This record gives sequence, C-alpha cells and structure tokens, in this order.
Amino acid sequence: MTGIWGLVRLCIRRDRIVAPLWILVVGLVPLLYAVSFEGLYPTAADRQVFYEATLRAPAELAMVGPIFGSDLGALVTWRAGLLLTLTPLAAILTVIRHSRAEEDAGRTELMGSTAVGRHAGLAAALLVAVGAVSATGVIAAVSLVATGFAVAGSVAFGLAIGMSGAVFAGVAAVAAQIGSSARLARGYSLSVLAAAFALRAVGDAGSGTLSWFSPIGWAAQIRPFAGERWWVAAPLLVAAASTIAVSFALAGARDLGGGLVADRLGPAGASPGGVFSLSGVFSLAWRQQRGPLIAWTVGLGLFGLVLGSAADGVSGQLGESQAITDALARFGGTSSITASFVATVIGILGIGAAAYAISAVLRAHTEEESLRAESILAGSVGRIRWLSTHLLYALVGSAVAMLVVGFATGITYGLGVGDLGSVLPGVLGGALSQLPAVWVLAGVTVLLFGAIPRWTSAAWAVLAACVLLGQVGTVIGLPQPVLDLSPFTHLPHLPGGQVSVTSLVWLTAVALVALTAGTSMFRQRDLRG
Repeated sequence: MTGIWGLVRLCIRRDRIVAPLWILVVGLVPLLYAVSFEGLYPTAADRQVFYEATLRAPAELAMVGPIFGSDLGALVTWRAGLLLTLTPLAAILTVIRHSRAEEDAGRTELMGSTAVGRHAGLAAALLVAVGAVSATGVIAAVSLVATGFAVAGSVAFGLAIGMSGAVFAGVAAVAAQIGSSARLARGYSLSVLAAAFALRAVGDAGSGTLSWFSPIGWAAQIRPFAGERWWVAAPLLVAAASTIAVSFALAGARDLGGGLVADRLGPAGASPGGVFSLSGVFSLAWRQQRGPLIAWTVGLGLFGLVLGSAADGVSGQLGESQAITDALARFGGTSSITASFVATVIGILGIGAAAYAISAVLRAHTEEESLRAESILAGSVGRIRWLSTHLLYALVGSAVAMLVVGFATGITYGLGVGDLGSVLPGVLGGALSQLPAVWVLAGVTVLLFGAIPRWTSAAWAVLAACVLLGQVGTVIGLPQPVLDLSPFTHLPHLPGGQVSVTSLVWLTAVALVALTAGTSMFRQRDLRG
C-alpha cells in the first residue's frame, strides 16, 4: 500500500469537477422530491390516496422500487429509489476510471516503477469511490433532516444510498481484475448492476421474494420512515467487504495489463464485403458500435414498455388536485394528466437517447486516444470518412432508439386506454420530435472533439446541465431565458401539445452547424499521441 495517499490525492484532483457535481446532484435529489411532494400532496388523505394507488401499479413498483407507507418521508424516499441504482453506477465508473483505465493507458506501470505498492492504485480507487458514495448519502440525509424530516429515517435513507454504492464499488474492483480492458470491466460491472436491478424490479412487481437476491433490493428494504430495518445494512456491509477482499486477492493472481479472462481471438481474415465484416471502415465502426446500440435501444424500449403500461393508471395515482395538474402541464405541456405523463416520459427517454449519441461520438475519441485511429488514418482512409462512420451511428442509432421508444410506449399506452389507433401516432411523433435536441448534443460532442479533444468528455457535463435545467429548473422556477439554454426546452410536448416546426428546424440547423464545424476542426488539427 505504499504511496496510497498520494494516489488518492491524484484521483481527487482528476475528479475535482465531475465528482462534486454528481455527489451534489444525487445527494440533493431527495430534497427536491420533498419540496415537490409537500406541495402536491399537502394533506394526509392526499398522500394515502397516492400510496394506495401506487400499490396497485406494479409497473411503477418495478421501475422505482417498493413503497412502504403514506408518510411524507416514505413517499419521498420511495420516489428517490432510483438513486439506489444511480449511485452504484457512479461508483462503478469511478473505480474503473481510476484502476483498470489507468492500467490500459500505461500509467499504472509508470507509477509502479517508483515507490508505489502493487495494490495502492486499486485501494486508492476504492477509497475515492466509497468516499464519494458515502458523501452522497450524508448530503441526502442532512438535506432531509434540514427540511424537517425525522433523523432516523433520513439517516436510514443516506445509509441505503452509501451502502448500495459501496457494494458495487467492490463489484467494479472485481471486474477490473477479470476483464482484460477497461471496456470489458465496465461491461461486466454494468451487467451485474443490470441483473440486480432486474431482480429487484421483478421482485417488487410480484411477491417481493426475488428482491432479496439483489443488493439494490436489500438497500430498499432498510425502509426509511417506515419502521427502519437497520439489520439489513449487515448483508450490504458483508457484500461490500467480500467483493473488495476478493478484488485484492485476484489482483495478486494476474499479470499487470492482463485479465483473468483472456480476450477471445477474432477471425484470421475479414469476410468479403457486407456491413457485418471487417473489410471496410464502416464495417469496423459497426462492430465497435453495435453492442452499445443494441443495449441502449433495448434498454430504452423496455423503459418505454413499462412506463407506457403505467400511463393508464397514473390519473388515479396522482389524484385530481389543481397543483398536480399545473405541475404536469409545466412538464408535459397539456392539462391532461395522462397525456402530460406520457410526454414527460418521452422527454426523459429522449435524454437517454442523447446519452447514447454522446457515447457513440466518444468512441471516436477513445479510438484516437488508444492510437488505433492513427493506424487506420495512415492508410487510404480520410479523416472525414473515418469520423463520419461514428457519427452515422450517433445520429441514425439515436433515431432507431427513439423509434423503438415511440412504438413501445405508444402500443402499451394505447392498449391500456383501448384506443391504439388514435394514441400511437401522437406518441410516435413525440418520440421522433426529440431527435433535433439529441442531435444538438451529438453536435456539441463533435465540436469538443474537433476543437478541444482533451475536454471531449465535458459533453457529459453539458447533458447533465440540460437535465438540471429541464427537470429541476422548472420546479424551482428559473427564468425562461435560462431554461431556453437547453435544447430540450424547445421541443413540442407530444401527445397533447402543440408542434412548433420552427423550433425543430432551428435545432436541426444548430446541430448541423456544430457537426460541420467539429468535423472541419478535426480535419485540421493534429492527432493526439
């Protein structure tokens, strides 16, 4: 462990912008939900109606988590249940970034040639990740206590957030030893997280038995503000300690730069022609992009299926108060509760499509950083042609994803209300109308990649700012000029809202200008070595 504290300081310095951002955003989400629920459901009777309706909505229980009571604190922590999945996601990315990604870049070997111990890098990554998720839990608990909620329930919810993140920090550390690259380690970790979420979702929508096979389900069973079960923290602590111990044992059993699971050898030669071969630059991009494209499309489509099926019962769950109607009208653009709910869902899934588009463009940045782009561009492939292969999947892939979202949400919503023919076109139009804003985010990423390649990852911060402006800015009443900074503000709210063709044309033009400018700058600058 020699040199561990120097590496911890290095990790903190590298994450000095990103880490505080997600810690504060995630930690303060319960406070925003508290303000929202208190305004929408001011009486105990209103909250009881919401609670009873939610119990009869298995789709929402699967999406968010189990609900244990009608107390305001119980409702707030139920609604913030997705943090028990988002916090582990942040922990996974943090651990992989500071462990396996450093190894792939050769910096671990460079550090190891000095007075730094073999396990110091992994330990530093775990300390930073566990410290970050713990800080998130503390902020969540303190914000709830400061709002007037009971100390025990607030601490229990903060503990659930911190412990769930710590478990998956250990999972990521194990995956970093098993995978032969950071990409594979992230894939293994996210697969475990997805399986845990699926077990929890299926369990909560049914009898609840399967939820006990998921660490996310354990965290939810601490039951803040509903007769706290402190003993549930014990299996979470055991799981976190066990995975971390296993990761150190595995780290001593493998070679530096290798993984316990070796890379599978590819074919000796490319098949002749076709997009599924390796005989061209477009085919190569397809093989690099197909996994994320399929995963994002299936994931967004499943979310659309679940939320579309829940739309028919949302009016009974939310009640009929004027405050609820006004709030949904702000988000969904129409006074119809059901239509506003569907429009809001489509807007959230549109943000997911923008995340996919950003990741598709960042694949080009990864290829350049790993020097593979240099090998390709040394031949007969031009820069614009090479970059356009990745842009194709960013633009067309996001369109395919939103098309699937539109059909998935529209079909389940239409079948639920018994009017598929009239409902599906509006929902499908709402999904496709998200694309100009998605393409603006892709254009911003390309612009960063072409102009300031070392800051290309700042595209995630731009997306986070758009989410904050759209989801939080509306609630706290930010001025309209500030809200207009997000491209998603200018989209029509379908179904039920009015379509502004001018806004869609302007957004498409902005995206085209950003894409063109970024591509031109990439053509003129030096490759990063």
